[in-house]
Amino acid sequence: MAAGHPPAVAVTEGTAVRILTGAIVPTGADAIVPVEQTDAPSGVADRPGVVSIHRPAATGAHVRPAGGDVRSGERVMHPGELVTSARVALAAAVGHDGLVVHRRPRIAILATGDELVPAGQPLGPAGIHDSNSVALSAQCQEAGADVVCVAIARDDATDVRVKLADGIEKADVVVASGGVSVGAHDVVKEAMSAVGTLDLWRVAVQPGKPLAFGRTTSADGRPVLLFGLPGNPVSSFVTFELFVRPVLRRLAGHPDPFARPTVSARLTGPVAKSPERRAFLRVIVETDADRPDARLATLAGGQGSHILSALARADGLAIIPEGIEGLPAGSMVDVLLLERCA
Repeated sequence: MAAGHPPAVAVTEGTAVRILTGAIVPTGADAIVPVEQTDAPSGVADRPGVVSIHRPAATGAHVRPAGGDVRSGERVMHPGELVTSARVALAAAVGHDGLVVHRRPRIAILATGDELVPAGQPLGPAGIHDSNSVALSAQCQEAGADVVCVAIARDDATDVRVKLADGIEKADVVVASGGVSVGAHDVVKEAMSAVGTLDLWRVAVQPGKPLAFGRTTSADGRPVLLFGLPGNPVSSFVTFELFVRPVLRRLAGHPDPFARPTVSARLTGPVAKSPERRAFLRVIVETDADRPDARLATLAGGQGSHILSALARADGLAIIPEGIEGLPAGSMVDVLLLERCA
């Protein structure tokens, strides 16, 4: 009896039929005996008239009962669940040839600055390799979004405006880095105002104070969100985590837009910060050797907004509230875990 064909015979006491994996168990049978436990040759089409079974079979042995995985009428997926490869397989197994899903948000990334040089190209005497667009692309993809274009604009209002406008026509969200502070060449705010509305500028966080947010509409009437992140690489990374990532996840249909666990940890050393802002310090999170159920948080390195090496070592962001200038060693803090710990 082969899979895909209804049983043609019934099994009675003292009889057996050869059955292949996936076939329907015939009427009268209540157990399957692997061919290796009989004297019947495996892989041979001819069926012997008599077969000897080397060991007894328990009732139900090697039989997959109907409803053993999913019962009729049982819900196998719920709104808001991530459609993984395993869930796609489950949906197909119960007969669904398609699912209604939120599409991935489309993101345009724009790095700004006369000094920026794409990674891999030689630097001039005043050049800096562009790390922000690379990091932002990876962060967008990790958040479940599709990056549809990446560009570098000079410190020129017209160039920034043209490239913002190009991103607006291609994406649901445009994320720019640099040019949002108060310098003479910080032209992103002006360009954002020219192509849409500027709804917010500056947030009380460290690093990342000069953050801009606005909205606009594409030529075909789609709403498009605009984010202007700081140019310093650590500030860009942290403000994306705090403000952009939750938006992308919400656009993608996630019921929990943050989805970063927060744990309590004890500082291994003192920390200092600006009292006016809430600080997000890059830390390494480890288990306390004296208390296996507790965690320790150690600064991953220098906390300057340009120090990428400390960010690369960090497991999380220790949250130090506004209104204080720091905390002594031994203080308990909340730590927002990043992807390596999440």
